[in-house]
Amino acid sequence: MSQKASKKWLFFSALPPFRGGIAQFSAATFNALAQKINIKGYTFKQQYPNFLFPGSSQLDTSTPSHSEFPRIVSTFLPWTYLSSLLVFKKEKPDVFVTSYWMTFFAPMMVFWARCLPKKTKKIAIVHNLHPHEKRFFDPFFNRLFLNHFDGFVVLSEAVGHDILRIKPTAKIKHIAHPPYEIEQTPLDQLTCRHHFSLDPYKKTILFFGLIRPYKGLLELIDAFALLDDSYQLLIAGEVYGDPKVYEAALAALPNKNWRFFNQFIPNSDLALYFQAADLVVLPYQSATQSGVRALALAQKRAVLCTNVGGLAEGLVVQNEGFELPNTAAKPFADQIRMLFESGEIEACNAALSLKKSNTDQAWLDFAATLIDFSEIL
Repeated sequence: MSQKASKKWLFFSALPPFRGGIAQFSAATFNALAQKINIKGYTFKQQYPNFLFPGSSQLDTSTPSHSEFPRIVSTFLPWTYLSSLLVFKKEKPDVFVTSYWMTFFAPMMVFWARCLPKKTKKIAIVHNLHPHEKRFFDPFFNRLFLNHFDGFVVLSEAVGHDILRIKPTAKIKHIAHPPYEIEQTPLDQLTCRHHFSLDPYKKTILFFGLIRPYKGLLELIDAFALLDDSYQLLIAGEVYGDPKVYEAALAALPNKNWRFFNQFIPNSDLALYFQAADLVVLPYQSATQSGVRALALAQKRAVLCTNVGGLAEGLVVQNEGFELPNTAAKPFADQIRMLFESGEIEACNAALSLKKSNTDQAWLDFAATLIDFSEIL
């Protein structure tokens, strides 16, 4: 056994049975690390109080029980910080890795970092440093958090720059978000469109994922209103907040070529939505990176996305889609129309279908780079 493999790692994050992009990313990261090192994973009892959680459930009820991780802490119950710390200390880890995406978690993670042995290397995978919904305590909590960890893995250069603005001496490793291994459906595009009661021959735009104000769905609906009857819109994802604002905007559209599925989409159904689409649109108003872009790549679908944060990094160069420079209704609609009429979307999807992507190896490479980073801290 190599020295690297003999070291003991602990990994804490949102993990199954929790749902959402962070849990999906963390599970893939953990599984790749587990093929290379001695590692244990832990997750929350609860991430948020139910009355503060905007969705229907924090848990994925389709997760098999054998895939679940030990649940040891509730972010809003400080006494569980101590009980979870005792679990961690008993393991005597050489490396402690956690995911950070909300300042709400900073006090808990700082408590762990301060109380774990000095010899334990503390690494954070930082998905977002600045929350999309800002709060008065964010700057203080971010500074506190950054000062108590030894190294930071980021998925976009934009997040790395955010960290360096607060902590210029921070040790940072940028590792690109690998594509997800989600099986493609054996059903053809026409069959998938029939499944959603869509016209099999119209140009189909997909908006996918959790729906929050910063993700720009209203801007997309405004642009869609300017497109003719040859286009249709498929929206799939649970609204975090009040769905009435989106329902009202859709009801006001001059054509009814749209379908809105306000629900959490399990992995088992995911491929149907992407296969039904020609183009996946991410008109985000703020972002760092997006798991939806990684899902689109795995499903061989071109994306059109704003260049905010790190969302569009490498997109055009890698021929995976197109940059959206303006989300105002007319230029947004004009760009969609131009991309379809020029044949660029069809050409991009054809090129993606020929790309050979080894998603297993991509995640193993991600894990190997993370392990190597830990060695230099």
